[in-house]
Amino acid sequence: MNYIFYFLVVVSIIIGAINGKLQDVVNAIMSGAELSVKIAFSLIGIMAFWLGIMRIAEKSGIIEWISKILRPITKVLFNELKPNSPAIGDIAMNFTANAFGLANAATPFGIRAMEQLQNENPDKKSASNSMCLFLGMNTAGFQIIPTTVIAVLVGIGYKNPTEIIAPTFIVTLIAFTSAIIMAKLGQYFSNKFQKVKEAVNDKAS
Repeated sequence: MNYIFYFLVVVSIIIGAINGKLQDVVNAIMSGAELSVKIAFSLIGIMAFWLGIMRIAEKSGIIEWISKILRPITKVLFNELKPNSPAIGDIAMNFTANAFGLANAATPFGIRAMEQLQNENPDKKSASNSMCLFLGMNTAGFQIIPTTVIAVLVGIGYKNPTEIIAPTFIVTLIAFTSAIIMAKLGQYFSNKFQKVKEAVNDKAS
């Protein structure tokens, strides 16, 4: 990823120099750097607030309560896991944090969930179906309240930052559902292929 960004920056500077707009490139770099600092400082406050709320919710047992509500859903989606798998709780808490746009708060739960999934993975060299599903659902990033994006919009002076809540909810829900469907289809065809492969090997032996 670093190489990609480096390539984009270098190409932009070269094209700007060729077109005689190098000064515009320099101005864009300076204004972009200034804007990034403003956004970063605006994010500090909102993230500190919501991370504090999440910490209170975690300590008071609210997140655990939400996780218990989500457990039946996670058990259906991650049907390869054991019923008492510790990964299920971490997955539920990860989704809860992500749903409220708190990616930083969700990260520790996501890492711990992936570690638990790897522990239960029979093939340590390949990602399990549950790991692929979890990664796909995380990448889709279903959000009820996009807290971080709202904070960015506030930082740049957007007049009505909360108007993105409804479209964000709809779009991320579609992406989230699509990720689940694609992962389950991949799991289905993978299992079919594995059965055919085993049958061929049995006949060959």
